[in-house]
Amino acid sequence: MNGIFRLSPTGPLPIVAVITLVGLIILVIPLLFLGLIGAAFSRLGFSWIEATVVILLMLLGSFVNIPLWTFQRTRGRTESDTPEVFDAFTGDPVRDERLTTQLSLNLGGAVIPFAVSVYLLYQIQRLAGEMLLLHVGIAIIIVAVVTRVTTTIIPTYGIRAPLLVPAVSSLVLGLLLGGGTGLSAAVVAFAGGTMGTMLGAGVFTLPMIRNSGVSRISLGGAGMFGAVFLCGLLAALIA
Repeated sequence: MNGIFRLSPTGPLPIVAVITLVGLIILVIPLLFLGLIGAAFSRLGFSWIEATVVILLMLLGSFVNIPLWTFQRTRGRTESDTPEVFDAFTGDPVRDERLTTQLSLNLGGAVIPFAVSVYLLYQIQRLAGEMLLLHVGIAIIIVAVVTRVTTTIIPTYGIRAPLLVPAVSSLVLGLLLGGGTGLSAAVVAFAGGTMGTMLGAGVFTLPMIRNSGVSRISLGGAGMFGAVFLCGLLAALIA
């Protein structure tokens, strides 16, 4: 029996070491990730601290939705064709009951990226001239159309924008319209990608919401935030 079961004489030290190591990994990896993204965003003209603050605000703001509007929808079924509303007295399904959908604006996925885009355009337009605004407008339209075509609306869930399509599209447009890498190209990619995604995956899909059975829609929220954030990150890498 002694040859099979052995007790370690080292005591609790290895356990403490393992817990400490795991804690350091949990702490260091997000800080390293944040530092790398902050370094990329700082190439857009922000200081490292300003870039880090912007990223933190986007990440934390992704949990904040600002209510904008509540409108009526006429569909009473879910994706599984199960009625959503039942009569309180008889228990019978109410198939034609007019229901409401709440439209919100996500702080981290819509408001802050839009504000950053406007700030960058204001700063760079004075150096690059009016042509930059034209290039950004073209990028916004193209990204919006591409995103709209590839965005899906899932009943009971909401809008789901593709993760890579808007970011890659805006990156290519930034390189083409901006004349290669550089700050102008990054601004075209950033503004075109973030605004185009919000238009294509958000505003342009609103007419479809009335018949989708979705009760809450957040522009820039869960189904769009990843795409918007990736647009900004890839744009920062070509600055």
